[in-house]
Amino acid sequence: MRTIGALILSLATVVGLTVAVSRAAEEPPAAAPTMPPSEANAPATVQPPSSTVTVTPKDAAPPPSVTIIGASDAHGVLGRDVRSAADEDMGRIVDVIVERTGHVRAAVIDFGGFLGVGSRKIVVDWNALRFGKIANKKDSITLELTKAQVAAAPEYKEDMPMVVLGASGSLQPLQAVQ
Repeated sequence: MRTIGALILSLATVVGLTVAVSRAAEEPPAAAPTMPPSEANAPATVQPPSSTVTVTPKDAAPPPSVTIIGASDAHGVLGRDVRSAADEDMGRIVDVIVERTGHVRAAVIDFGGFLGVGSRKIVVDWNALRFGKIANKKDSITLELTKAQVAAAPEYKEDMPMVVLGASGSLQPLQAVQ
């Protein structure tokens, strides 16, 4: 019940901010009246109300969409432990590789070593990871590769061509975006 209340409060806050931003975008800024010093002390005259037409700029952004994802439906993966199907420790996910189009392509795993000493980064195909039972931060992700296969993979170095290790027959070549 507490989670539902927090969810409703969050949604109301997002909707309120969206309405406020769109109203602020529609209203032109108020200009400060400037009067010569001789008119500053003169009595104010009543002006008839002028009709105003709201003009929305052509490039005004539409309000953002809002999606609510339940806490049990999605989980973060950075820092999450990775284990083999044989329950061997494979390391932890330290980065996610995306193509220029924004599609997730691979994960970088900090593999081997002890407490970060002697470890190296290996890139594995995103489709080789299984997220079946990750209900909390302590649950691990399963990798469809053996420890020996991952140990034989070349190390990942940023800004260098990378070798992506995939489960048998699942890896597709990267398509060049032009």
